[in-house]
Amino acid sequence: MARKIYDMAFADQEKAVPPNQPLNLFRESTLNKYHVDTAKGMGEKFEKYIEGICGAIWSAVNIWTSTATIQGVMIFGPVATGGMVVGPPLTPLILGQGPKTTPMEMKYTNAIATAIGNGWLTWQSSIKVPGLPWYPAFAAFPAPVAPPMPNIPMPLLTLVSVDASLAPGALKGMMMGTFGDPTALHAADLFDAVSKAFNTVFTMYKTTTIVKNVLGTGPIPTFAPPVVPVGPVVGGVGTGLPGCFT
Repeated sequence: MARKIYDMAFADQEKAVPPNQPLNLFRESTLNKYHVDTAKGMGEKFEKYIEGICGAIWSAVNIWTSTATIQGVMIFGPVATGGMVVGPPLTPLILGQGPKTTPMEMKYTNAIATAIGNGWLTWQSSIKVPGLPWYPAFAAFPAPVAPPMPNIPMPLLTLVSVDASLAPGALKGMMMGTFGDPTALHAADLFDAVSKAFNTVFTMYKTTTIVKNVLGTGPIPTFAPPVVPVGPVVGGVGTGLPGCFT
């Protein structure tokens, strides 16, 4: 009986049509035309959303990269240690450009922006210079005070930091917590995909981003010519120019 009703409900050409392309984000449950069309439509909507939110995240990170600085780096001789990174929060930057055309898109974007923004801030606050030879000239400088000099450029990866807050599992958990509806269709899969993709790119970002133009200066207390014509910087300070992460 059910089969007969099914046969009567659909035209022959609707009962079986070609499946969607393998890269479509959603799989049709049957080859019924309406199942295939629904899967295609859902896939296109989510593809557009993912493209939009990824673009917003990329833009926010670019703004941070071009404006962030590192301050309070301590200098003793050629070695730099410590410091504090200061940069704009990512959450409002992502929210400002992320997709928000429907109430659900707004919920997705708010959850993603909040998680990535908070995770980034936690990582940012952990960044320190671990004792790097940034200022070789400061080992023996011929003046009472060393003038501002840029550091030896090095990858961001050479600085120490704790990035557990940007791990895929941590990001997804924060997104689900902010979203507030663990039973919502597709939310967990969306957050899982965005979290994993972000972490993959973030790992590359730390390798390819260079820390430079951190201007160091400081006194040489042992400078006493002609007896001591050169000496090391002691208690110097390094300050990065905006955009010192490039």
